[in-house]
Amino acid sequence: MKNMPGSMRSPLAALTILCLFASGPLMAQDKSVKPGINKRFLDPELKVGEWVERFEREGREVYDHRDAIMDGIGLEPGMSVADIGSGTGFFTRMLSARVGDQGRVIAVDIVPKFLARIEGFKEEEGLKNISTQLCSAKSTRLKKNSIDAAFICDTYHHFEFPEATLKSLHAALRPKGVIVLIDFKRIEGQSSDFIMNHVRAGQEVFTAEIEAAGFKKIDEPIKLKENYVVRFRKN
Repeated sequence: MKNMPGSMRSPLAALTILCLFASGPLMAQDKSVKPGINKRFLDPELKVGEWVERFEREGREVYDHRDAIMDGIGLEPGMSVADIGSGTGFFTRMLSARVGDQGRVIAVDIVPKFLARIEGFKEEEGLKNISTQLCSAKSTRLKKNSIDAAFICDTYHHFEFPEATLKSLHAALRPKGVIVLIDFKRIEGQSSDFIMNHVRAGQEVFTAEIEAAGFKKIDEPIKLKENYVVRFRKN
């Protein structure tokens, strides 16, 4: 489903909710919205070093603006934060520094090799406030009321079962907990062919899905060129 201009916002959001939540719970729960999108990450021959080079490089917008992102999303010392889709862990390390010794960061990923890398640098650098959690395609597997914030960077479009995953996130977040969503702008006629083919929908659709799961949009604290940054609060 492609993103539309602002004039089509309400019909598109309504159609999304109708398809994913209202008319077809079986579809939402049991049929992937983007089959195969995580296949390469689940390859037992995956080489972590190649993804470090791809994720942690100058020229990738979220990497270039990583400090501004950390400054703008409202994290405080002592918070418990889940890095959803932590990947190679460069944001996990930064989140660890932000929440401090009294805080906690849980790196959540579907890829065991990524989590093993995080466990490795955690031990090497003495980052005692980091733990890891292997998730599934349908659940973060986080404990109920265990986190204050969920940080989701360039990962939401990899959710194959967004309704189920968001349900697990809603349960894991404490009252008034926050989701920080960062993902690619997907705009017909502006975004690259890669984005149009790789990312299943744009900001309005993802916002509608998250709001339908029991969250309310707070703001867009940071303006980027290729990505958007949106915060939601648990209702």
